[in-house]
Amino acid sequence: MKVLFVASEAYPLIKTGGLGDVVHSLPHALHGRGLDIRLVLPGYRALLHQLDQVRILGWLDVRGAEGIHSARILETRHPDFAFPLWVVDCPPLFDRVGNPYVCAPGQDWLDNAERFTVFSRVAALLGQDALNLGWQPEVVHLHDWQTGLTAAFLHEQSNRPKTVFTIHNLAYGGYFSHGDFVRLQLPSHWWTSEGVEFHGGFSMLKAGIVYADAVTTVSPTYAREICTPEFGHGLEGLLQSRQSKLQGILNGIDTRVWNPATDTHLPAHYSASRINPGKKHNKRALLERFLGTTSDSQLTAPVLGLVGRLVEQKGVDWVLAAMTILLVETDARFVLLGSGQVAYEQKLTRLAKKHPDRVFVKIGYDEALAHQIEAGADLFLMPSRFEPCGLNQMYSLRYGTPPVVYKTGGLADTVVDANETTLADGSATGFVFDTPDVAAFLTAIRRALELMRQPARWRCLQQTGMRQTFDWNESAAHYLALYQT
Repeated sequence: MKVLFVASEAYPLIKTGGLGDVVHSLPHALHGRGLDIRLVLPGYRALLHQLDQVRILGWLDVRGAEGIHSARILETRHPDFAFPLWVVDCPPLFDRVGNPYVCAPGQDWLDNAERFTVFSRVAALLGQDALNLGWQPEVVHLHDWQTGLTAAFLHEQSNRPKTVFTIHNLAYGGYFSHGDFVRLQLPSHWWTSEGVEFHGGFSMLKAGIVYADAVTTVSPTYAREICTPEFGHGLEGLLQSRQSKLQGILNGIDTRVWNPATDTHLPAHYSASRINPGKKHNKRALLERFLGTTSDSQLTAPVLGLVGRLVEQKGVDWVLAAMTILLVETDARFVLLGSGQVAYEQKLTRLAKKHPDRVFVKIGYDEALAHQIEAGADLFLMPSRFEPCGLNQMYSLRYGTPPVVYKTGGLADTVVDANETTLADGSATGFVFDTPDVAAFLTAIRRALELMRQPARWRCLQQTGMRQTFDWNESAAHYLALYQT
């Protein structure tokens, strides 16, 4: 079976979050099952600079906002991908410095509507083998709002491939104005409440939901949640009406990349059967990265880690409030890595300056440090207000770093709360709170810190988490079955 993956990012070439990880690992899991895969990505400057040898497959001319864009289609092989990559090289839209979606001040690129409409038009043509390459996909698998219009363009065609649209985060809907819709000369019959129109503008994510043959999201709980007003972002009615084609398939993780026994980013390796001294060595190395040297008392104190986007969705305001209290009542240290809303970045930076020996913050993206935090921290903080799936809680479990999570989405599907019952029956893996506020979050952290003082029970908790199976095998089987129906 031939499957064309269409996405706006893929680790390690370009990544802003979990989407990039999934778009790398899921097609590899399917490739391992014998599927013939191609992955098409936009030709961002940062991506093109990482390619060695490329082959020009041809040119496709498609409509943009002001005229026709000629996109050069490149094919390349990359050592981190087991299948060919196709790159849409359109310099006026993608050859620029910065994030794929936002410019330096953190604002969306003003031409995002055009950028991802052009990308979607090209992807739809590739899905129809417009370059006569002799490779016609049976399935086109689309990821998030940036690719939603591809489903709509393909829906217009006869003898087209099946389309599958995966929602990674419904909160990002790809919303644009009616003026953009007109300038891009999108089909007028799409402009209805049953089409792409949404509150006077249009939504690329809605286009994917409406026009794809199947819609998935990245955990079973999130698939149910997005059909409710609390999590539906105004699309809950549409999703309720499309439940027959909506299903939640839990994301997996790449267990080759995220493996504490072999992780090349770690100074010491360890496994569930022998957690220490490896994990302690990683904790020491993590602290020494920020402190220079560490004493035995510093090594004994708890280290709480966080890796992720610094935005309200991730509960960063709860983290800041909890840190302020825990810095007073405990000897815990905090290591945080991420970027996001400027206000949160500034507050964390100020807190780090105020407590230079206990709060360590790096603003930005650092893959090696992300691995080192997962391995070196004692606890992982992930109090997301909503979480379609989440990957970091799975990384944390695999690295023997129990996560503290709010009971929502994929977090609810992957973390078992450590209470007397689950500790006794050996099913506990982390700490879950079910009231969305700082007090409940703090209570969960305090429960965790108390259990850390009971080494035997703590080790059992770590080992249970490390033995969970989060690879892509089961999820890939679900996607394969979906492709075949």
